[in-house]
Amino acid sequence: MSATNVSLESSSAGGKGAPVALADGIQGSAYDVLSEQPKGRKLTLLGVFCFALFLDTFNNSSLFAAIPPIAEQLDIPNSQSVWLLSAYQLTFAALLLVSGRVSDLYNPKWVFVIGASAMAVFALVAGFIRSEIPLILLRALMGAGGALTIPSALHMIVHIYPDPADQAKAITVFGGMGAIGIVLGLIIGALFVSFASWPWVFYFSTIVSVLITSSIVILVPNIRRTKEGESRAEKLLRFKRLDLIGVTVFTASLILFIFAVTSGSIDGWGSAKVIAPLVISVVLMVLFFLWEARLPESYAALPPKMWHYENFTILTVISLIPFMWWGSIFPLFSWLDELVYDWSAINTGVHFLPIGLGIFPVLPLAAGLQSKLRLKWVIVIGFALQLIGTILLPFGNSKERYWPFIFPGFLLGTAGSALIYATTNIALLAVTPASASGIVSAVFNCMLQTGGATGVAIVTSIQTSVQISHGGPNGFAGRAAGLWFLVAMSATLMVLFVVFMKDTVGPVDPTAPPPRLDSTEPKDSSEHSV
Repeated sequence: MSATNVSLESSSAGGKGAPVALADGIQGSAYDVLSEQPKGRKLTLLGVFCFALFLDTFNNSSLFAAIPPIAEQLDIPNSQSVWLLSAYQLTFAALLLVSGRVSDLYNPKWVFVIGASAMAVFALVAGFIRSEIPLILLRALMGAGGALTIPSALHMIVHIYPDPADQAKAITVFGGMGAIGIVLGLIIGALFVSFASWPWVFYFSTIVSVLITSSIVILVPNIRRTKEGESRAEKLLRFKRLDLIGVTVFTASLILFIFAVTSGSIDGWGSAKVIAPLVISVVLMVLFFLWEARLPESYAALPPKMWHYENFTILTVISLIPFMWWGSIFPLFSWLDELVYDWSAINTGVHFLPIGLGIFPVLPLAAGLQSKLRLKWVIVIGFALQLIGTILLPFGNSKERYWPFIFPGFLLGTAGSALIYATTNIALLAVTPASASGIVSAVFNCMLQTGGATGVAIVTSIQTSVQISHGGPNGFAGRAAGLWFLVAMSATLMVLFVVFMKDTVGPVDPTAPPPRLDSTEPKDSSEHSV
């Protein structure tokens, strides 16, 4: 079995605590052309991929400042304006699985280029739209473009940096840019709203998309995934491995689920509009796993063997929490600051700076911890920081309590979330084959986005129900209740993680020798170097 270049500690390799570096095992593969690039080009490509992840989170957080003027100009009710955020999350999360599968089977360079190009076009058109439904539809199409870029980007990063230590650092930087994009997106969006107009949020997305698309076209060499003279039968077999039935069922299930939880925060959880899609989504997800179980492993979009990799399931579950935290904190406090405290969009953005500032020391800290500690304990440290920070936030019920409670809560909470985010990503790649890095990235990002959408929906519902009898929409009681839910969620996942995560992953060790390729898994004969 081939695996990624992150060391594991396995009792079968010299006893517990003995580092074993796991290598891809595919020698002379099509991806050698990536790993052999000059160091400067590698760094440039990593920067471009980081901007792609930045753009994804920017496309969400920039809307926090832009939604009020958009809703006012287009006469969108407050209860419906949430769809300007959720439409992007819905298609982004739902299409990640097919994106990851295509990245693994075909050329990830062109998967990325198609996605970034689509995002540029749809964002540009959105800047000229002055109608609610078309704008929401274009936001959904932007999410579809974004879904193509992230798994393909991580797929290429893994192969650009095959060395264990370098790969871990690259993935940490890549993950950190997502969190930075959340904060900078809010501030940039506020600047556009204050000094230009809300369409510039979309124009900015177009400009960045064009830049990263052009950079990838120019800088990434051609990755030839098919051999010369590939027969029609071989092409058909490759196409069948996309598992279109499986990914279609999965996509439909996730779309219905996110639609249901978002609608629940708007229309109430007892309405047929919520219950029907929620039930159907669960049924479809069950059918998806049954379908995957009956397919040969090489033809399944999400092979059942993925869940048998040690620690894969628990790492996937805790991937819910980082974006659940960030996604819930921003609407809770941005709307409080602007609507209750009457702060300007820029002033609100400045008060969120601790979330952005908390990321920068975490990146070198994460790399250092990952090289010294087994990854389980790095993630536990992240949970502890997030939990302490979140506990402080419900006590910040006035402007005067910003510095003693909100400021340190933002710093600690975002540091913990970033540590969980970056280290979980590395740990997932450590327990799965490098040849499946696209699908692993898709699963990881799918859980992130599902956590974000679900967290916002649940927190909003809790806030709405509590504030009816405790202080109204301008009070803090409803927001405090939502924050206590985050505390409970973080604590629960932390306990589950400590109990079920086996202490066998990491630390990242660049000196451990790679093992031989497991003969039970054949090389991908469709990969040929240029």
